[in-house]
Amino acid sequence: MQYEEVVLEEKVVVGLKARTRNLDPNMPVVIGDLWRRFFEEGTYLAIEDKKNGATIGLYDAYEKGMDGYYDITVCAEVTNAHEIPKECIIKHIPSGRYAKFKIKGHMQEAVVKFWAELWQMDLERSYKADFEEYVGGTPEECDINIYIAI
Repeated sequence: MQYEEVVLEEKVVVGLKARTRNLDPNMPVVIGDLWRRFFEEGTYLAIEDKKNGATIGLYDAYEKGMDGYYDITVCAEVTNAHEIPKECIIKHIPSGRYAKFKIKGHMQEAVVKFWAELWQMDLERSYKADFEEYVGGTPEECDINIYIAI
């Protein structure tokens, strides 16, 4: 897979969080439920001062690389995090070097395929924070930037 190395400034995000791990058979349900709640319960619309229209799936607080527990936060980047909706949290995506992958396709299928391929890559990851940034399109044909901390 091709990627571009980029340096990002810190991002402040607001959203809903859960803790899971890849080896948990319920992991897809945990993550899917966060996305459902984020949109169907109006969380996305309730977040004020969004920096742009992108939605982010943030993975951080890694316990032991890809086999341990981690936080998944479905969120939006904000310019001001003083007033946040009930049940939401504030997180910071750290500044630093990231491998940026651009993918396009069915929102869920393309991301699942990406992660399966990433786990097979010899990419020196820092496990500080990784995130999917959904930047446009439809669920069937979505533009997604995925940033992996290196």
